[in-house]
Amino acid sequence: MRIGQNPAKFIKSVVQPQQVTVAVVTYIPILSGYYAQSLDVLKVCLNSIWENTVLPYDLMVFDNGSCPEVRNYLSEARDRGQIQYLVLSEKNIGKGGAWNFIFGAAPGEYIAYADSDVYFYPGWLAPQIEILEIFPDTGMVTGMPMWTPSEFSTATVQWSEANPDVQLERGKFLAWEDYWHHARSLGADEVKARAHFDASEDIVVIYDGKRYFVGAAHFQFVARKRALQSVLPIPSQRPMGQVRLLDIALNEHGYLRFSTPEWWVQHMGNTLGAEFTSSGTEPAIKFARRGSRGIWGIKPIRGLVNWLYRRTFEILYRWG
Repeated sequence: MRIGQNPAKFIKSVVQPQQVTVAVVTYIPILSGYYAQSLDVLKVCLNSIWENTVLPYDLMVFDNGSCPEVRNYLSEARDRGQIQYLVLSEKNIGKGGAWNFIFGAAPGEYIAYADSDVYFYPGWLAPQIEILEIFPDTGMVTGMPMWTPSEFSTATVQWSEANPDVQLERGKFLAWEDYWHHARSLGADEVKARAHFDASEDIVVIYDGKRYFVGAAHFQFVARKRALQSVLPIPSQRPMGQVRLLDIALNEHGYLRFSTPEWWVQHMGNTLGAEFTSSGTEPAIKFARRGSRGIWGIKPIRGLVNWLYRRTFEILYRWG
């Protein structure tokens, strides 16, 4: 039985969401091994959003089943008013599953998505939204100059070739320094990365005197919510490994994909380099380099150790 009237009935208005929802997905199941520095990386990521985002926004964080230390940190940030929407998933539903939730639930007209290991430079948001306004059919904009596989941007190429106001060019436009700066954050081997760089071709469009790289990346992008919702649901059978499905879906639906010619964001990886530490020194933790000397440089032994590591992790922290 209800007694009295709910006081909320007498409130005449509610706070309206911002036009932009900045969304971050995180998964840090333990604070050791591969994930030893992941909480520190997450803190740098969120701090860069709080400090370097000029336009009004709401922050949504989807935690995909992290350990208590991470969830406590996020809850405290929410309680301080730094996170407007915090989702603490009991289990890891995969990156695709997290995307399905975010793209469906984010209240903003624009969704600025990032993995939890992305650093944002001052003023990062406006240039990406500007591209969405210049090219209304754009589905994804990534805030850094980069090479991406052309098969995921065929719609962009076809649109550019059919548009008399746009000039399409193929060639070498990305500097090696820019390519390697990103590739090494992914753990790439420099020799193999150089060979790939030398053999690859960039595709750019020129509009109103400005050059944009064709292609975008799923680790960070800004998009209109309606474009992302038009390709839902994204299949999610594994925690990772199906992220290209978003690229494919947007391309097949005819959406354009671009990257900015300037660095507005940067992928950090699972460790903090000197540029992201307050002391300016490399973090204490060290990981063996591929091909290093000694017993750990022998491929069969490294393969066995990696298999044991993955298998142990699966047993202790298996998904689902």
